[in-house]
Amino acid sequence: MALKVKGFKVNLILILICGLLMVVASILSYLLVVRGVYGNYRATQILPSKSNLSVGKPLYNKKVAILYSTYTENTLDDGSTWLNDNISTWETFLGSTKLQFEVVGDQFIEYEDLSEYGLILLPSTTALSDREITKIKKYMERGGSIFASGGTATMSDEGKWRGWEFFSEVFGLKFTKEIHPEEFDSKIHTLRGNIPITAGIPPGYTFKIATWDRPIYAEILDPRVKQISYWFDYRRESGLVNEEVKKSAGIVHGTYGRGRFVWFGFELNSVFGEQEDYIYLDKLFNNCINWLTYRPTAFVQNWPTPYKGAALFIPTVEKQAQNVKNLISNVLSGRKYPTTFFVDPLVAKQNPKLVKTMAQYGEIGSVMDVEFVEDIIDTNIYLSEKEFQLANIQAVNNQMISATGKNMIAVMPEFGVFNEYTLQGLAGNDIGFLVSDSLSDRSAPKIEVRNNLPIMIISNTVRDDNIIIGDYNLSDKEFQRYTYEEDVDRTLFEGGLYVLKIHSDKQMRREYVSVTKDILKYIEQNNIWLCSLKELKQWWMSRSDIEFRYESRSERRIAVEISNPLGDDQTDFVVQLNVNKRIKNIKISSDIVFTDLPKYEFNNITNVLYLYIDDLGEGESRSYFIDFDLI
Repeated sequence: MALKVKGFKVNLILILICGLLMVVASILSYLLVVRGVYGNYRATQILPSKSNLSVGKPLYNKKVAILYSTYTENTLDDGSTWLNDNISTWETFLGSTKLQFEVVGDQFIEYEDLSEYGLILLPSTTALSDREITKIKKYMERGGSIFASGGTATMSDEGKWRGWEFFSEVFGLKFTKEIHPEEFDSKIHTLRGNIPITAGIPPGYTFKIATWDRPIYAEILDPRVKQISYWFDYRRESGLVNEEVKKSAGIVHGTYGRGRFVWFGFELNSVFGEQEDYIYLDKLFNNCINWLTYRPTAFVQNWPTPYKGAALFIPTVEKQAQNVKNLISNVLSGRKYPTTFFVDPLVAKQNPKLVKTMAQYGEIGSVMDVEFVEDIIDTNIYLSEKEFQLANIQAVNNQMISATGKNMIAVMPEFGVFNEYTLQGLAGNDIGFLVSDSLSDRSAPKIEVRNNLPIMIISNTVRDDNIIIGDYNLSDKEFQRYTYEEDVDRTLFEGGLYVLKIHSDKQMRREYVSVTKDILKYIEQNNIWLCSLKELKQWWMSRSDIEFRYESRSERRIAVEISNPLGDDQTDFVVQLNVNKRIKNIKISSDIVFTDLPKYEFNNITNVLYLYIDDLGEGESRSYFIDFDLI
């Protein structure tokens, strides 16, 4: 069929065919663009519906509710704002997650349909009615998530004591005890590392928790529940470490029916400290929300593959210095473990040949006298002035150079105390490590930069032989070995750093030195990286130089970007991506041509994807698309 228009013949069939081809091409282009952005998708996700066309449509579109429990409020003293203050804090934290939420009351939980809600928060909710408990359990059995704190449902709606039945049945926990303010003003709370809930938080990180709310110790009874933290303070409390850690869970997560839950044994308002603490508390809260709402979390693993922790070996040579020969002949001569000797300056002065021998088996550091000065007026004790510390560090370093021909690598201040002058003195002498001589609340290394020199500060993270042999008076080698192994196991549980510090007048004695060899073997057998100070610093700093971002583009695609903007070439590190749902048919691609695709491994039990990055050059950035199908 043809139509003549002003001297031209127009073929209507040809026009129709061309038009159809253009429509098909447009549709294919649209589908290609959609696939390029969102990965795999269902047809219902791209049809021009009201939901799909809404601007800024969230990936998690279920409702979120936070319960303001009047039943709980009625159990408080008249005029108390405790519950209101706690709810306000939870609202603030929840606001940073960008989830839309609403505050509801007890009657809403009792009588309204909860099926449209994907997450319900129960902060400080100690009192619930029988109907609420029934509704919440059915809600979780059908797949709903709960985020709770404190003694949930331990009281009735009438304010009468109900007990721990809900706590045990739903959370799979056994109540151990409450922490009373009369016993402790505050309590250290230690987090595990290298797990999705603590992604982005240093291993063994501690929060300081005020005890006015009577925080709760709990013990896990059910394998469906996983421990995230513990209350037991091995630095100050006695007891069998492994048993006490198990009985003092303070954060757990797990499942009930088809649903999920996270439980905190303390209130968010109870956490106090420095800005860093609140930053990590916000990360912890966001990670919990992500897990409860089936959104991914990810982080660069703390230690090189395949290690689950790290360890340092730092013999300290002061009294009975000649005992270091026992260590060298019985432990180090057969196999050179990475070692840093900390030597008393007087020992180095009197035994230069002995120090030179030690330098053949490891690096040399010094035990440093920072000299305390007492102020007669206010009776306080202060560290010595800047001039004394700088001169002292310089003199000791020169002494070590004279004995070994090398700059000393580290300083261990006596009694574990130091200040700004100490750090300046280290930087002025190109000394890159400060090792504390006392147990502290920090298990992970910390970097401080002075005069463009990164100084790694390392705490004494475990009980040393001054405690085991000195304070505990353990002369039986089996008991010594067991005590060390307890701390190795605890460090492995945290995924942190184990610092094995022994002294020449105790563990290096001929009758005890074999225990050291056994513990070093135990460390290696437990998949812990036994490294030198330099190796630790290089890894820790290079890992911190890696910038890492990720986001869910759709239900079936996660976008990951890894960059190295500042550091040297980074090699052999692992990105751990908790996909947080059951998936199959994983495919990794990139929108940038010739991008090296990483090897990967997926654990279909934990739903964790491991990306093995062989090399990432200085200034290099890579972006990946992780596509998959849902099971």
